[in-house]
Amino acid sequence: MTPHRRDDREQVRAAVGARYAGLARAAQAGQQVSDCGPPGCASGGLGPAAYPDADGVPEGAVRASLGCGNPVAVADLRPGETVLDLGCGAGLDVLLSARRVGPSGKAYGLDMTGEMLDLARAHAEQGGADNAEFLLGQIEAIPLPANSVDVIISNCVINLSVDRTAVFAESFRVLRPGGRLGVTDILAEDQLNTYDVLASDHVVFTEQALTAFVSRARATKERETAQ
Repeated sequence: MTPHRRDDREQVRAAVGARYAGLARAAQAGQQVSDCGPPGCASGGLGPAAYPDADGVPEGAVRASLGCGNPVAVADLRPGETVLDLGCGAGLDVLLSARRVGPSGKAYGLDMTGEMLDLARAHAEQGGADNAEFLLGQIEAIPLPANSVDVIISNCVINLSVDRTAVFAESFRVLRPGGRLGVTDILAEDQLNTYDVLASDHVVFTEQALTAFVSRARATKERETAQ
């Protein structure tokens, strides 16, 4: 990686962190927050509208949801499993996951902004989610040991990463063999070949790119497991 490219990535990461820290402060102040324009929010599939099953979860966690879907709905979570939410924000998906895996399971939330984690921890306390734990860190360097997680979920966060190759490599590192991914995200239209997609992973996130990143990370995990 050239110094110029590294600087660019750090600038993007700092801008993303500043934006979501600001949204967290606004939510803490009781303001209505949103991460989409009126046309997108009106579609009914973004933010709180994606969660018809959020009864019993603290209202603040639902109102502060900034996602583009509901990864918990597609993750097929089971009692006793360990779940990790990449970019957990105010904690809604972690709280829903904690409820599904039950007291014998564990739900982790990872976020790069302390302000969002403050919100998430407050919501977990309000909701009595004793099996939820929140971690400060980056999704490109997950602060958990290898083979420690059954399911990884993420809601409209991976598209913001400056190094998606690292995100998926780290995801498969912490996933146990046979682990699962449940991701909702925003993808661009496929316009590049696989080589260009992988070379430009900090700029373009397409369905083709997602497939390539997952396939490469899975193959690396399988090789390491076989050794």
